[in-house]
Parts: sequence; C-alpha cells; structure tokens
Amino acid sequence: MSEKAIFSGGCFWCMVEPFEEQPGILNVVSGYTGGHTKNPTYEDVVSETTGHTEAVEITFDPNQINYSQLVDIYWRQTDPTDAMGQFQDRGESYRPVIYTLSDDQRKVAEVSKQALIDSHRFKEPIVTSIEDASPFYAAEDYHQEFYKKNPRRFAIEENGGRQQFKESVWKSE
Repeated sequence: MSEKAIFSGGCFWCMVEPFEEQPGILNVVSGYTGGHTKNPTYEDVVSETTGHTEAVEITFDPNQINYSQLVDIYWRQTDPTDAMGQFQDRGESYRPVIYTLSDDQRKVAEVSKQALIDSHRFKEPIVTSIEDASPFYAAEDYHQEFYKKNPRRFAIEENGGRQQFKESVWKSE
C-alpha cells in the first residue's frame, strides 16, 4: 500500500532529488497544482495566470518512510520565510506550500510548522502555507528527473541560492 504527498518549494527540478534518494520513496513526479486551469502547460504556469505552483507529487511506502519524515525533508529544501518564491525563482508559481491530502496530513503539517516556528531557527515569520490538495497535473516529460537528464543545468539552478541556504541554515543537522 502506498500514499502520496504534494509539496511546492520553488523550482520543481530542485525538489525531486532530495526525496527520490530516500528509502521508501516509490516515485516523484514534477507537476503543477493549486490553480484553476485544467491540464496547464509549463508556459501556462509561468505566465502567472493559472494560480498553479510548481510542485512534486511523491508516492511513498508508509511502512518505510512516514509523512512526518517527508515534511521534515521538505523544510530543509525551502526558505519558509519567503512567500513569493524560492531563491532565484520568483513569483506566485514558486511559492512554498504543503498541500495536504487528508486531515491526518494537515495535522502533521501544522504541528511540524508550529515546531519550526517554536524553534526560532528563523528570525522572519514562517509563511509557508498549508492548503488542501487540488488536482495535480504532471509536467511535461522534459521536466521529469531533470537533475539526472541535465546535471549541469541542474547544478546551476541548485547554486542559485538554494544549496547555500540549506548549508547555512541546516549545517548543524
């Protein structure tokens, strides 16, 4: 039996590998969610007219990795204090969101967010939103597993501030 989780944290290219390398992850798909247009394309989403965010849909085996662990991994990939993008990626389609697929996922996400707030790790407010999931649309094939298909371009994206941020904020863990 598998379960799904959906996270938005800036460019979906940079959100795949950190999850895909974990035991118990069955599949990670780059795509779009949270908007009002059916079957959006990449061009639609980056036009900032559909309301979608770039996101990853993770299929996981809850006997090997639980949702709480996925949320912890998510926090370590994003800047939860930046509501309008992530690192070099700016705009509504790059905003950080934890999309929940059940009441249990919402409770886990809310408890985790409160724990992050209470940790005082960040001076600025935690603005990552927690929203009910809406239809998820897989992105075009060339976006899937981008880090494997285009390692040089992926490295450029990852070095657009994300990697440095992760190292500076989470270096002690």
